[in-house]
Amino acid sequence: MKTIRISTQGTPHDYRVSLLPLIVEHLGYKIEWSKPTRADLQILGPFLNPMHKQFSWCPKPLRPLAVSIQKNINLNKINPPTSAVTLFHTQENVRHDFIKSDFAISFDLAVNSPTHFRLPYWMEMIDWSHEGLKGNLNLRYGQLLSLKKLKSPLGDRYLKRKRAGVLLSSHLREPRASIFHEINKLIPVEGIGANFNKNIKDHHSSGFLKRDVLNEFAFNICPENGLYPGYYTEKIPEAFDAGCLPISWTDENVGVDFNPKAFINLLPFFKNDLRGVKDALFNSATLEQYQSEALILNSPSLDTFKEFLRELLRTSTS
Repeated sequence: MKTIRISTQGTPHDYRVSLLPLIVEHLGYKIEWSKPTRADLQILGPFLNPMHKQFSWCPKPLRPLAVSIQKNINLNKINPPTSAVTLFHTQENVRHDFIKSDFAISFDLAVNSPTHFRLPYWMEMIDWSHEGLKGNLNLRYGQLLSLKKLKSPLGDRYLKRKRAGVLLSSHLREPRASIFHEINKLIPVEGIGANFNKNIKDHHSSGFLKRDVLNEFAFNICPENGLYPGYYTEKIPEAFDAGCLPISWTDENVGVDFNPKAFINLLPFFKNDLRGVKDALFNSATLEQYQSEALILNSPSLDTFKEFLRELLRTSTS
C-alpha cells in the first residue's frame, strides 16, 4: 500500500471522514495527515478565502492595490513554498477557480479543463456500498441516501401526511425569507433550526435529525442558498428520501442531476411575485402527478471520479 501525505486548509471540520479520503484509501493509498509543508497533496477548501474584503477603512482609489497586496500575502500563507500538488475542493457555491490550484473539484457545469471534476455535494451523501465504499456519513440527516429510493417514484406518502411544510434553516436571508413568508400564507410552514430556536448554536449541535423531522410533513421548503449552473446540494434528495414533496428554488439547469417533474421549483414563479404557487399546492390532480415521478432518472456512478483521483494521486506522488 502506497502512502500519501495530505494536508487540509479551509475545509469543513469533518472533511477527513468524508467521501474523498474514503475513495483515496479504496484506491490503495494509506493517508498520512500532515502539515502543508510536508504534504504531497494540499487540499484547500472554500473557507480559506484569500480575497476576503477587509479594506472598508481604505480610500476607494487605493483599495485595488491593497487587495492585490493582501492577496499575495494570503496566497503565500495558503501555499507555502513546497512541491506539493494543490487541490481546491468546494462543497459551497463558489467557483472552481475561487482559489488558485493545480486541480479542482466543484459544482460547476461546463468547465473545459482536464484538471477539474464536477462532484455535486449531494453525491457525497449517497450510500455507495454497492461500489465497495463504506464509511461516508450524513450526520445531519441521520443516514446515507438510497439511490434505489431516489430512482423510484415518490409514492403517495406525502399525500397522506398533514398538508403542511417545514423549513430547516439557520438563517432567513433572501430569498429564503420571502419564500417562507409567502408559502406560510398558503399552508402552515414550521420553521426549525438555529434561525427559529436561539438555543441552537449551529446545525452541528441541533439535537435533531433532519430525517425524523421531514417524516412528519408533506412538503419540505428547501431552497438552495444561491443560483448557479450545477449548484445542487443535498436538500432536494433528502426531502425526497424522507417522502416529502420538495419545494425548492434552484437553477434551471437542475435537470442535469434531478428530474424537474419530481419537485416544485419556485424559480419560474418569481417573475410573478410567486403568484401561481397556490395552484401548485392546492390542485389535487397536479399533486397526484408527483407521486409517479422518480427524482433520479439515470444511474450515477463514481467510476469517472475514481479515474480523476487516480491521476491526481499519481501526480502527487510521482
